[in-house]
Amino acid sequence: MTERATGAPPAPLPDDGRDRNAALPPPSAPSPSPAPAPVLGPPGPPPEGERRRRNVGWRNRDILRVLALTAGFYVLLRVLWFANDLVLVAFLGVLFGLAVSSGVDRLARFHVPRGAGAAFIVLSFLAALYGVGALMAPTIAEQSRELKTKLPEAIDRVEGWLEQRHGGIFRLIAGGAAAGAADTAAGAADTTGAARAPAATPDTTGKPGGDSTAARAPASPLREGLSRQLRSASHYLFPFLTSTIAVFAGLAVILFVAIYVAADPDLYHRGIMHLFPHRSRPLAGKILTEMATVLRKWLVTQLIAMLVIGGVTTVVLLFLGVKAPFALGIIAGLLEFVPTVGPILSAVPAIAMGFLDSPEKALYVVIAYFAIQQLENHILIPLLMKGGMDLPPVLTILTQALMALLFGFLGLMVAVPMLAATLVPIKMLYVERVVGDDIEVREEEED
Repeated sequence: MTERATGAPPAPLPDDGRDRNAALPPPSAPSPSPAPAPVLGPPGPPPEGERRRRNVGWRNRDILRVLALTAGFYVLLRVLWFANDLVLVAFLGVLFGLAVSSGVDRLARFHVPRGAGAAFIVLSFLAALYGVGALMAPTIAEQSRELKTKLPEAIDRVEGWLEQRHGGIFRLIAGGAAAGAADTAAGAADTTGAARAPAATPDTTGKPGGDSTAARAPASPLREGLSRQLRSASHYLFPFLTSTIAVFAGLAVILFVAIYVAADPDLYHRGIMHLFPHRSRPLAGKILTEMATVLRKWLVTQLIAMLVIGGVTTVVLLFLGVKAPFALGIIAGLLEFVPTVGPILSAVPAIAMGFLDSPEKALYVVIAYFAIQQLENHILIPLLMKGGMDLPPVLTILTQALMALLFGFLGLMVAVPMLAATLVPIKMLYVERVVGDDIEVREEEED
């Protein structure tokens, strides 16, 4: 203590050969001060997007909105079901209006107003139908009467020919129920025959014994069964034909709707566009354009096919010598409007009329109708349907059967164009945008 106070120098350290400065550790960096502990408190509000994702509950106004939409949709379906005939007739009017619109577009190139052009096309079409009908009316009327009187005889010959070769099996399969009904009716006739005999005696046709012979002849089971089925099918498929006013009213609606749609299609296009949000209008417009193109192409194809098939069928039946060829040709042309089912229905009376001469001629008629349909399906329709939609046959048949069961013959008429129009949004909205597959909505037209 005394030496340090007096300032004497410290004693030197012994020299052991080591570097005292090297042995000293380097100065360490100052350690960071610990972070202050977070102060716990109530959490803040989540971001806007996260709050929307978390809010999965239904509020009262959401429930009311869903209930209102459901009730409105139900009321709309009920109204459409109640007025299904009007809806189907209006669809036919729009369908014909789209076809007339293509002709109006061509007339507009010559500065013809669209309204005048639409009325001119429709009236010209009606005038052409009236002219052809007036020109062929005597022949068609005579052959229609012949078809009406000869068709029951043809059915009897078909049944007799089949029974001779199959030993009555056809009667057991196809006419068993009808035979039972005929036996029941015969038993009732035996008990009341005396009371009804005077009523069947008078002859108003001037042919002695004609009516009494026909009255005493037993009814053919096949003819009776077919007549009963045709009556029930006609009552079910053609209920609108029971009223002449309803028929003319439906034709008037179709004509006026076709004229107004062809005169200004953009008006209705813009009206439909107002039902979609602005961001969806380009896609909705593209879908509506594709639907209009598909429907127009289908109708034009069917009209041309009706004319061609009707003419070819008439010529073939004339060549084969079948009775009532013009009437049968007109039936074939008209039923061509209903694909798949129409050609089969049109062949039945032609085959029956062929049996009036011989079974061989009926076989020739079957071969002729089959050949005509093959030429139509593989040559005519592919040429006319370029740029149209190729519909699957099974889906077409099922749609026709469903529409016929629900809405009768009108549903059968519009089944195929409705199917074609429905497949357009399915392909463009679901297959392309949801599934992600590339698919052609319709076949591209070749240049």
